[in-house]
Amino acid sequence: MNITRDIQTLSEFKQNASKLVKRVQETGQPMILTVNGKAAVVVQDAESFQRATDTREYYETVAVLRERMADIENADQWPTHEEVFDQIREKYDIPRR
Repeated sequence: MNITRDIQTLSEFKQNASKLVKRVQETGQPMILTVNGKAAVVVQDAESFQRATDTREYYETVAVLRERMADIENADQWPTHEEVFDQIREKYDIPRR
């Protein structure tokens, strides 16, 4: 990221939107827009946004799969279905048939 190029005020962006959008598309670098001197929004080209979204979704999926694999590896710690039904019967005072 080039601070002088990739951080602009919202006012500057409004005045030169076409030029700045073209720069973002050409460089593939996001642009940070500031309001009152503080970062407010990020402008990013669609292709880079899609790649970032795909990457985030991939890593979220991998994280879930790792959790599930850990669950499977610890399956011996799970209660049996009989134990679960016994707990439900006890909690709700359901007689055994």
